[in-house]
Amino acid sequence: MPTASASAFTPAPKPVPTASALLALSALAIALPPPVFAQPGAWPSRPARIIVAFPPGGSIDTVARLTGQRLADALGQPFVVDNRAGAAGIIGTDAVVRAAPDGHTLLMGSASAISSAPSVYAKLPYDPLRDLAPVALVANQPNVLIVHPSVPARTLKEFIALARSRPGTLNYGSSGIGATQHMSAELFAMMTGTQIVHVPYKGGAPAMADLLGGQIDFMFDTAPSSVPMVKAGKVRGLAVTSRERSKVFPELPTMDESGLKGYELRGWIGLLAPAATPREVVLRINAEVHKMLSGDLRARLFELGLDVAGGSPESFGAFIKADIARYASIVKAARIPPQ
Repeated sequence: MPTASASAFTPAPKPVPTASALLALSALAIALPPPVFAQPGAWPSRPARIIVAFPPGGSIDTVARLTGQRLADALGQPFVVDNRAGAAGIIGTDAVVRAAPDGHTLLMGSASAISSAPSVYAKLPYDPLRDLAPVALVANQPNVLIVHPSVPARTLKEFIALARSRPGTLNYGSSGIGATQHMSAELFAMMTGTQIVHVPYKGGAPAMADLLGGQIDFMFDTAPSSVPMVKAGKVRGLAVTSRERSKVFPELPTMDESGLKGYELRGWIGLLAPAATPREVVLRINAEVHKMLSGDLRARLFELGLDVAGGSPESFGAFIKADIARYASIVKAARIPPQ
């Protein structure tokens, strides 16, 4: 695959920090104590919601539910997941942009609607850098190239040869135009000179359902939803899109080491809020997320095939700015027409 506009501010541009700077910022964020409120307990004062811009069952939805339960336990109010699927995450993201900036509406966001959408869509109803406040980067996730068992390819090399021999006949699914699954396939097609057919869905879960049923031939799916299907033999994994091998798929080579030198694309999952959300609330949530990532959530994310992230709101904001530029270069090179 909403109410009155929240006020917004335009943050001053900042340089992308180095790896050492990111680590320092992350350590600082973890060390910060919870802020002292003028009226203890004023936030959260009622149940909060975490909007997921995709259907239930995908990796973003799973991370939102794991995070929401832990925030509820820590802060004493329910954090309810609200699925708003459609338009590769744009509908749900726009709902957060338009929500009251009081800390009671958050977005479990991803690269689809934040990083790639500004380049893929001609008229986006929001500006991610202006209208959203980065809160905490929770995890990074590689995609996995998976094929239906009927596809006669057991390696990436064989799959490329197959795609070249059948131009315009192999079709793949994604969670929507501009989603990381779509961008992964576009980068693949551009680097291999192949012609493949895109079938967008409202989310990764319905795309996976059609792959299992043989309605589509392959997809670049997220690691969490790929793991059980590959291990059960329902689909065949060929390669991962990250530069390093996945910890949950150590047997699968990367696209780069399989012959597509320089190929790298991974998604991310993180919490964002409406732009004018109070600074003390943003810092409080960031601190709570870091507690989770240092505790049992770390092991759970690892089981899902996700790489634990972290860092301050500022480092997350710098990451998003650099990611937007990276996807813009892919869209331009692949000559994807504006939607």
